[in-house]
Amino acid sequence: MTNTTLFFPEQTQCLSCAIIQGIKQPLGGTIIETEFFHAHQDIAYPLPGMVILASKRHIQCLDEMTTEEARNYIDLLYQIRKAQREALGIEHVYYFYNEDTNHHFHTWMMPRYEWMKEFGRSIESVRPILVYARENMSDEKHIEQVESCAQKLRSALST
Repeated sequence: MTNTTLFFPEQTQCLSCAIIQGIKQPLGGTIIETEFFHAHQDIAYPLPGMVILASKRHIQCLDEMTTEEARNYIDLLYQIRKAQREALGIEHVYYFYNEDTNHHFHTWMMPRYEWMKEFGRSIESVRPILVYARENMSDEKHIEQVESCAQKLRSALST
């Protein structure tokens, strides 16, 4: 891994800007990029197939998007989700976005795997799953799976 870390780099003012500009490389690289958005594997949590769809502009809220950006956002969500199902076999995904960030609007697309059932099936299960992934899935084997999933998604989305 060259300049990839699993945690937010203290020296970077805006992680999304660093990723979009190519200063910071997420695991597996860029999954898909458009004029308005950038999709990549989450940097902090090594869950295979977990995608962050981030706006390129500094906006915080869904209603701050232009009509063109909003259409592109929905289209990308649809395309990525379809690729998660078809290329990775992911049956269920949790979607999250919050509007109290101070940088880029972004949506987490978190796959639900069989092993996650022990944490529950509600929103309350998400944080423990993410912590578990960060603490127990940062080894070489899991990182290779994350990178492989990113490559499969990229390939599926490039056709």
